[in-house]
Amino acid sequence: MPLPATPQFFCRKSVYFRFLYYPIAALVLTCLVTLTGWIGAGEEAIAQVLAPAAAQVYQYRVVHHPDGIGKFYMGREIAQIMGHQGAAWLERPSRDLEEQPDRLLEALTLQPTDVVADIGAGTGYFSFRISRLLPQGKVLAVDIQPEMIEILNFFKQEDAIANVEPILASDTDPHLPADSVDLALLVDAYHEFEFPKEMIENIVTGLKPGGRLVLVEYRGENPFIPIKGMHKMTQKQVKKELQALGLTWQKTQETLPQQHIITFTKNS
Repeated sequence: MPLPATPQFFCRKSVYFRFLYYPIAALVLTCLVTLTGWIGAGEEAIAQVLAPAAAQVYQYRVVHHPDGIGKFYMGREIAQIMGHQGAAWLERPSRDLEEQPDRLLEALTLQPTDVVADIGAGTGYFSFRISRLLPQGKVLAVDIQPEMIEILNFFKQEDAIANVEPILASDTDPHLPADSVDLALLVDAYHEFEFPKEMIENIVTGLKPGGRLVLVEYRGENPFIPIKGMHKMTQKQVKKELQALGLTWQKTQETLPQQHIITFTKNS
């Protein structure tokens, strides 16, 4: 039953407000202030609440860039993944002109017998191009999205390509056979890895001693490249993250119009 709007009720309402709502409002305000303090002082406290086991590796922020996932690794926010709904964009006709993939293939200096892991293969834009250069080798086309694996299998069957093997990966593991890969290629994929540390560690496990890991990333140093900032990386940040995992930087090539080609090697 609704309370009558009488002077007596208004008097009681003011008492209720003072002794009930004031403490609740104070509690909410305290929580907001505390949360703001967490954000300003660092993300470790939130990380310990959300993911205690990963608190020392990853940090989490409630307030973050809309193109990111609110999870940070070595000072970098991890970008949202481009879903299979964007498959057509990967196969856009203008991509040959914009990215000049033949230059990348030349820069990789592949051998006919190489085993190449295309990590984050998507629709196989690079996987199928690389497969033509490996008459005695093969391509492991790795992706975490089952829908992308279906597309890879469709193209493989459609073009009767025998030396491309689609592999469904997890967020932390590409499922590569140990010591089996000559080159792991990551084209515009690494910045979206939800677990970059674990994923790179498992990629390295799949590399042969002395094997190469090549990252191709839009240049984060250049604000005029028409790609969202979260989907670019600076050479400095790439080196910082991969060298921390024991990989050795070999070289950076700037032969592509908009992207770095950054090569690391696995120590023998």
